[in-house]
Amino acid sequence: MKLSTVALLSTLTLSNFAAAANVRTEITRTTRGVVHVKASDFRSLGYGAAYAYAEDNVCMFADSLLTVRGERSRYFGGAAPATAPVNGEYGAGLDMFMQLPNEQSDFFFKGYLDLEQLRAGYATASKEVRDLLAGYAEGYNRFLADKKGRLPKACNGAAWVKPITVDDLYLFIGEKALHASGEAFAAAIVGASRDPAEPVSLAKAMPAATAPMPKGIPEGVGSNALAVGSAVSSNGKGILLGNPHYPWSGTDRFYQMHLTVPGRYDVMGASLGGMPFVTIGFNRNLAWSHTVTSASHFTTFRLALDPSDPTGTTYFFDGAPRKMTERQVAVEVLQPDGKLVTKQRSFFFSHQGAVIVLPQAGIGWTSDSAFVLADANRFNTRLGDQWLKMGQADDVTQLQSAIHAVKGLPWVNTVAADRKGNAMYLDGSVVPHMTTDKFMSDCLLVPALLAFDGTRSECGWGQDADAPAGVFGAANAPATIRQDYVGNSNDSYWLSNAKAPLVGPAPFGYSPLYGAVGTPQSLRTRLGFKQVEEMLAERRFLRMDDVQDLMFENRIYAAELVLPSLLRACFKANDARLLVPCATLAAWDRKADLDSRGAVLFREFWNRAGTLPDLWATPFNPADPVNTPSGVAVAAEPALLDALRAASAAMQEAGVPVYGQLGDYQFETRNNRHYPLHGGIGNEDGSYSSLHMRSALTAKGYGNVDWGTSYIQLVGFDNAGAVARGLLVYGQSVDPKSPWYADQLTPFAQKKLLPLPFSEQQIKAERISSQVLTAK
Repeated sequence: MKLSTVALLSTLTLSNFAAAANVRTEITRTTRGVVHVKASDFRSLGYGAAYAYAEDNVCMFADSLLTVRGERSRYFGGAAPATAPVNGEYGAGLDMFMQLPNEQSDFFFKGYLDLEQLRAGYATASKEVRDLLAGYAEGYNRFLADKKGRLPKACNGAAWVKPITVDDLYLFIGEKALHASGEAFAAAIVGASRDPAEPVSLAKAMPAATAPMPKGIPEGVGSNALAVGSAVSSNGKGILLGNPHYPWSGTDRFYQMHLTVPGRYDVMGASLGGMPFVTIGFNRNLAWSHTVTSASHFTTFRLALDPSDPTGTTYFFDGAPRKMTERQVAVEVLQPDGKLVTKQRSFFFSHQGAVIVLPQAGIGWTSDSAFVLADANRFNTRLGDQWLKMGQADDVTQLQSAIHAVKGLPWVNTVAADRKGNAMYLDGSVVPHMTTDKFMSDCLLVPALLAFDGTRSECGWGQDADAPAGVFGAANAPATIRQDYVGNSNDSYWLSNAKAPLVGPAPFGYSPLYGAVGTPQSLRTRLGFKQVEEMLAERRFLRMDDVQDLMFENRIYAAELVLPSLLRACFKANDARLLVPCATLAAWDRKADLDSRGAVLFREFWNRAGTLPDLWATPFNPADPVNTPSGVAVAAEPALLDALRAASAAMQEAGVPVYGQLGDYQFETRNNRHYPLHGGIGNEDGSYSSLHMRSALTAKGYGNVDWGTSYIQLVGFDNAGAVARGLLVYGQSVDPKSPWYADQLTPFAQKKLLPLPFSEQQIKAERISSQVLTAK
């Protein structure tokens, strides 16, 4: 039901904000609480963006700031884990990028994020970015002043909710950059730190590896993006589908925003975790989305240490000794008696990066050697300028140029479509400049650790003239612009189009750090391309509705590959224990829809069977990566039947019928109401729209969503500009009392994407409230 327009007039009294007599910020909300901020300049734009975001997510943002400041232990104790979500509230406890007790988390952020370096980086940023961040801090502080004593229950009156400075935003954005590098090694970085009061004790030898080194982004986390070009779109203009699979709780939820400075910037989409930039979005002529890239954004270096230095902090480089730099930090830790105790640790750095200790990966610190993490994103302060420049591009060619000119994308691919009918894939992320020939040389010491020789400059990161220090430039980054389609579902750049694999420049191709080529693709990647090719074979041209159908088809590709053989073997086995499970799978529609009976059984079966060795009859063929491997090997059929028996027995023991509907067991609970959700689990079962639940199956279901389909954006174009639909599935707000807390779960369950109002006329028609902030 449409609410009446409410005009709320406020007068700002902060003198540093009132730099101009005519500063004016309009905050308009349209259906589902989508925020539109229109301002006279970027500082007032940031002010309004922060005020609006705080209205919906103040507790989550304050908690995030507490984390990056390294102050969790001060308020919650050092041994406690990060705040756990309750009833769908914000909670940082499920942050998949870094899960450490508070004290370790605090030491990591204080020891690894260097505020002086971040300040220096932002000093070279554009005026627009610096103004945005200044205004954002002021807007957030104004909100706290206006709402003092009236914040949501989760943080009202909490001592840790306090005013912020621009420095806090530098730290906050710096944390986002580290998701695929520093944060993955947080425990290893803290593990290499020392208590200054304790004597140094170095190991005599490197430990034996028992587990692989972190890869960056946790396994399975990712997204889908598909761009359709003029050759196959129904009106000759581009179509873009963005479907990021991201956390539903914690500090990385998306937020729907439309930011406008007339004549300078006009972009709608979603920001990530409260940043004042549209990170996935569209303007009048262009739309883009991101997927987590398979590229590596770090390497390690093995140092040769001077054994005469008992501290192990002198290393040799090009034959000369160098002293590591030491960074000593202090953390206040709340004790059970309410007192605060200050603890200190020292972190050590070579000129390549931070010393790390990760015994399970075979990384230690001995009297003669150590490993350091070289992180391309530790001081990447270019993110803001990157997304601003992207939003100001008019077509994919300009977008590509903007990405390479700034080179600030931390760990994502970009897939885009424009009104001219171009479709683009680009891995323009920050990738260390390690060419293939270095991987083939004696510089590479331990391939499993991406460990290079840290004693020689010739083995260090190289340099492209058009890129920041140590990362690849345009000529060495995978990219393609096409008129049919491109897509990515987190596999490497190699397959961005089913029929046209990408190859790199001669003689060695793209750096191995960009990802593998000629290797099996995930079932999710394969299904995405298969659906597009099948649609084009049926109808040749695609409409927005067709792409929306593809998004919500909910096919389980693993079932399509396995069930023909499994069912034949199942009925042939003449086993009474298999009669009901076999009949259930035979009748199942092989989808993950709400009413799909058999989807739960297949998921429980495939969780056991999907990793069986020698499963496929037809091996992977790099000439046919979408359709291979395939066919069940006859020798694997007994193991598949065993997995089905085990799954059926486990469901029976849990009190879950094998023929139960998916929607009865996969749901999100908000304010004691269950919202059934469709979708499979992604790479594992080959579902395109994916959800990962928090727990194993019980009689009550799978628990709430951990991560998966989050912000959905479908954008096409007509002669007037962008035509957009979308959803933020989990809603705009983490406050259980907000009208935007659970309102988008139902349209998602109904497979509906709703209009995203972009033009002034559309915004006016959808407006439910407006607020004007003015400065004296």
